[in-house]
Amino acid sequence: MAMDLPDEIPIFPLGGALLLPRGILPLNIFEPRYLAMVDHALSTHRLIGMIQPREIGSAELYDTGCAGRIVSFEETDDGRYLINLKGVSRFNIKKETDGKEGFRNIQANWAVFENDLLPTDCLDIDREQLTNLLQTYFEQQGLSCDWEAVKEAPDDRLMTCLAMVCPFEPQEKQALLEARGCTARAELFITMLDMAVKSCECGAEMKH
Repeated sequence: MAMDLPDEIPIFPLGGALLLPRGILPLNIFEPRYLAMVDHALSTHRLIGMIQPREIGSAELYDTGCAGRIVSFEETDDGRYLINLKGVSRFNIKKETDGKEGFRNIQANWAVFENDLLPTDCLDIDREQLTNLLQTYFEQQGLSCDWEAVKEAPDDRLMTCLAMVCPFEPQEKQALLEARGCTARAELFITMLDMAVKSCECGAEMKH
């Protein structure tokens, strides 16, 4: 339940990075302030809030992010941390609190996203439509995909993974994060995918 989550968490502002509940986000940590952030998280609740800046290089943040729990940790020979965050719940920022050792902290409002902590059911996605769009999109973007894994994955897990890995613009990723629920996110993702495919096809036609 949301009441079991801490009132205050450290945040990692990172444009273009999307973490969703139950998704896995690998991170390569090397800046001293974020090394300190990971140390702090490991010594407390193991939670880090991923959130995007509103503009590249800006200190101003979007209101909504997603907290992830450190589920794996490795220290490299050159002092970096390789971690995996597993998405727990989205949050809204109540207010920013005093930073510690250079990293930023916020008071989090979890209540509006309590459903993030509940299991999700099948989203009843049109798999044929999705697969056709994905195949075209991945070919356009020069991306590879394990199509057998796509076929076997449950709807919720598949949509979470696809939303996180597809190279959409930061504003589009924020819209996916803020979608009301899993079904709304899936519908939005498919719409974005369709628009991206058609935009690329249109651009190719204009070149000829």
